[in-house]
Amino acid sequence: MIAKSENARILAIANQKGGVGKTTTAINLATALAATGKRVLLLDVDPQGNASTGLGSEREDREITSYDVLLGAAPLADAIHPTEVPGLELVPATVDLSGAELELADLPQRNFRLAQAIVSGGARGDYDYILIDCPPSLSLLTINALAAADAVLVPLQCEFFALEGLSQLLKTIEQVRESLNNTLDLEGVVLTMFDKRNNLSQQVADDIRGYLGDRVYATVIPRNVRISEAPSFGRPALLYDHRCVGSQAYIALAREVLQREKSKKAA
Repeated sequence: MIAKSENARILAIANQKGGVGKTTTAINLATALAATGKRVLLLDVDPQGNASTGLGSEREDREITSYDVLLGAAPLADAIHPTEVPGLELVPATVDLSGAELELADLPQRNFRLAQAIVSGGARGDYDYILIDCPPSLSLLTINALAAADAVLVPLQCEFFALEGLSQLLKTIEQVRESLNNTLDLEGVVLTMFDKRNNLSQQVADDIRGYLGDRVYATVIPRNVRISEAPSFGRPALLYDHRCVGSQAYIALAREVLQREKSKKAA
């Protein structure tokens, strides 16, 4: 167990199922939080490196990455890159991370490598929020993120098998809480790729709200072409087209995240 200092709130953006808008949520929520004046660090621990690409980080510029941080080859501070978004910084990822599972297996405190890097680097004192974009799997990389996080934010696509995957993830969160991180909480579930023309989307949303109640954010992220286009330009949707419905939804989500945080502190 790693002792946590105060200041930055660390959120792991996680779902073991791919294609649910996880990285899109990480990029655009981080951007929206930074737009409110918060200091934000986005930590990419997905070997695909899509969050890094979506924030304009060129692969040839990623000399020091989350791989180096996890393996202890470099301190966290050396891996931090600026982004086009004021107030938002990035620790990028590369495909090297795909081999980190085997390399981490024999290292001491293998589940706490990320938590140790954050604590030793003093990152909590430098930011208001640290968001961790996890791989679409319940891997050792994801376990590292959960061990380091205060809470888990789960993007969930409005489709038939959503609840089945969510149930598995909630069990993993509970296991991590019991064995590695006793303060880990479920920050909330954000419904993504919502299609108001599709009755199934509304049915799934109703089912999930019935299952988790107010743990599900009121804000729903719609299917939106502009959100899909933005990563190919290396920009968050909020910079690519801040007026589109997708960008506006992420701005609303950031407000809701901040309001919930304020309410918790007041309680």
